[in-house]
Amino acid sequence: MTNDCLSNTTLPQALQLDGEQLSAFYQPIIALDTRKVVGYEVLGRACKDDAVRSLGPFFCDASVPVEDHIAVDRILREQAFRKIGEIPQPPMLFINLKPNWMHRGVQSGEIYTLSLLDKYRIDPRRVVIEITEESFNGEIEELREIIDLYRSKGCLIAIDDVGSGFSGMDRIALIQPNILKIDIHMLKRSASHDGYLGTLRSLSALADQLGASLLAEGVETKQDLARAIQAGVRYVQGFLFAKAEPEFDEPSRFSALLEEELEAHRQLQLYSENYWSYLSDRLSGKIDRIGHLEELEDEDNEWIVRLLQELENNSIRVYLCSEDGIQISSNYSRREDGSWRREDEYCGANWSWRPYFVPNVVQLNENRRSMVSRAYTDLDSRAWIRTVSVLVKPGIILFVDMKDPAPDYYRL
Repeated sequence: MTNDCLSNTTLPQALQLDGEQLSAFYQPIIALDTRKVVGYEVLGRACKDDAVRSLGPFFCDASVPVEDHIAVDRILREQAFRKIGEIPQPPMLFINLKPNWMHRGVQSGEIYTLSLLDKYRIDPRRVVIEITEESFNGEIEELREIIDLYRSKGCLIAIDDVGSGFSGMDRIALIQPNILKIDIHMLKRSASHDGYLGTLRSLSALADQLGASLLAEGVETKQDLARAIQAGVRYVQGFLFAKAEPEFDEPSRFSALLEEELEAHRQLQLYSENYWSYLSDRLSGKIDRIGHLEELEDEDNEWIVRLLQELENNSIRVYLCSEDGIQISSNYSRREDGSWRREDEYCGANWSWRPYFVPNVVQLNENRRSMVSRAYTDLDSRAWIRTVSVLVKPGIILFVDMKDPAPDYYRL
């Protein structure tokens, strides 16, 4: 195994090589839509006989000159590019580049990665430039211009460790990446903390708005995979599938595992949607039994009081709005002891700014009297809830906020 542009005698002493050889290793990245390996992240290893060690500590060592980091990284990069250059239909390669490295390359007049594309005649669309976690010394607009050089060549752009310091929303917005790589710690914490789960789901919405895909790294267990699927990721990577190896894997190796977990997710979604459809229809039936609002002579609030006795135990808030978004009743909020509190101060509030309001008004009619929102976090209680909307008379909509049960509830 060769070291390409440098010999062992000229390699940085910080590597502390003792008969080892530098080698590019590859960790598979799997797409949920195809259930196949679509690419690999390139990682550095030092190898001797059967012993392999990661070069991560070397690249993270701030005492090592940047020039030494770049020199070693170029050896690994060239190995990876040569490898896919020999394959007729190569996988995607995810190449980690620090912003300051990229900046140095532009200043020197040599963009090494782009020169390798030409040298090995590689389709730039098979290369993903992964912007790694690091403070950038220059202006953010300057970084955008540098990244655009890679983008104009045809390379895809990914931002690593979304949710950590480097990848702030301003940088994501300015760079407009093709892929957002989710911070491993956020994925882990989302299993026991609704705040992290909500943030993950918001990143899925952000990706949709940017025209980007989510990639979850660090997937080590089936529970991690289930959480990643729930968060709406497109790509997954981690030890559940494989560690980094010197050779590419068989593309369909993990298809059976993904099929199993995707089917489990589909079934859970079916349980959930059927449950909420049942609750929605049940609420419409209860309204029919107590009498429609237009058939009563009572005030709107008195009509709601009649309905409160019929509501499900997971109902936490009830109110009426006109079709222009103006609340025409008081709020009725459930206390911890199960009783209801009337809140007159909400009467007259305008809710037309809520994302779900106008779409619901358009779709609710005589043939579709009720709808259920997606799950979201309640502003007041911080509970994970859904809102059931029911057209109680032309131009008047009843909103009932209900707690969303834990996923296992739907299996009962």
